[in-house]
Amino acid sequence: MSRTQERTGTTSASGVPQQGQVAAPVAPPRVSARRRRPGVIALSLALIAAGGAGVAVLLLQVGHRTQVVTVVRDVQVGQVLTEQDLGTASISLDPAVKAVHADDAKAVVGKRAAVELKPGSLLTPSQVTKDSLVKAGEQLVPIGLKPEQVPATSLVPGQKVELVHVPAQGDTDTDKTSTAPETITGRVVKASKAAPGTGIVVVDVATSATDGPIVAAWVSASALRLVLTAPDGS
Repeated sequence: MSRTQERTGTTSASGVPQQGQVAAPVAPPRVSARRRRPGVIALSLALIAAGGAGVAVLLLQVGHRTQVVTVVRDVQVGQVLTEQDLGTASISLDPAVKAVHADDAKAVVGKRAAVELKPGSLLTPSQVTKDSLVKAGEQLVPIGLKPEQVPATSLVPGQKVELVHVPAQGDTDTDKTSTAPETITGRVVKASKAAPGTGIVVVDVATSATDGPIVAAWVSASALRLVLTAPDGS
């Protein structure tokens, strides 16, 4: 029998394949699994372990919180701190921030505010002092400075200044020999913010009890100028 006859035997007389005969499925080619290298597995495990350690360190840093002292109400410059002025808070504290720890809260009670303290702020050691800002034998004189008279350098409590008497034009005696202007030494206790509209800054300056009335008279006559003194008199 020829090949043509063998193929014809699988069909009907009309040329239609006989029913019931289904072609067998073709099996996919077998792919052999790649051999895993022990070195790659070890490296993967090491990276996973390192990543887990890094996450653990980060969680520890975030979770580490410190109890610090906070300000709960307004405290003016020179005011004595009380327990009612202070509170505590638990925060993640950066080592660069020098805050007063809650364990040291009693140590700052009874000290004076060296700067104006606002509610919600952290208390730092530099914001308090055990010294009175206005000492015995001194007087506090408020001095209003116009915008053009305010130094570009910020005025801070404890800063030394020279109060210079500058008479208005026409008040000087032209017959007298010109001399150096009269000056009085003072110390900044507090400086306000510029007033809206006018820009005037009020500076509280501590002077000796004998110089206080003189400075007040200069201020009243608008014949005073404030000059900053170099730190430590240098």
